[in-house]
Amino acid sequence: MHPQATHASPAGWPMDIFAGLKAAGVRQVAYVPDGGHAALIRAVHDDPGMVAIPLTTEEEGVALVSGAWLGGDRACLLMQSSGVGNCINMLSLVRNMGGPFLTFVTMRGEWGEFNPWQVPMGTGTPDAFRLMGVHVMRADTPDAVGPTAAAAIRMAYEGGSAVAVLLGQQLIGAKVFVK
Repeated sequence: MHPQATHASPAGWPMDIFAGLKAAGVRQVAYVPDGGHAALIRAVHDDPGMVAIPLTTEEEGVALVSGAWLGGDRACLLMQSSGVGNCINMLSLVRNMGGPFLTFVTMRGEWGEFNPWQVPMGTGTPDAFRLMGVHVMRADTPDAVGPTAAAAIRMAYEGGSAVAVLLGQQLIGAKVFVK
């Protein structure tokens, strides 16, 4: 562990992200429903100072985050790695606009994945973001989430960068479906 890293909060890594978003004044959180983000989504819904915005598809969130910034507000996008491919064309908006963009992505297709359909996009997610000019950060352990989220939030909102934080499948665990 890096000497300046902080430990995960007792409430868990989703609350580390939530605390970072609150501290940065993020008011809008767009999301496609995802079990890996469930605790964070609930926290946003429960906070009267934030607006949780459910989406029908991930690329809507790219436009929403960009539009919030143009309107003087801060927003972020929560999605799963399988939705990153849906955003590629819309990420050109972020690239051409030049404003901040922040997304937290729960990864699939990695650690013990049972669904072969998740593997290609899970493997390609970091490169897809990089090709579109989005800086990629990653957290694979609960202790790494808070410091990684804080660094990404700072890069996005203070530095004006496009940043994606990939939350490794080890954090959320491999999904298991039984009959």
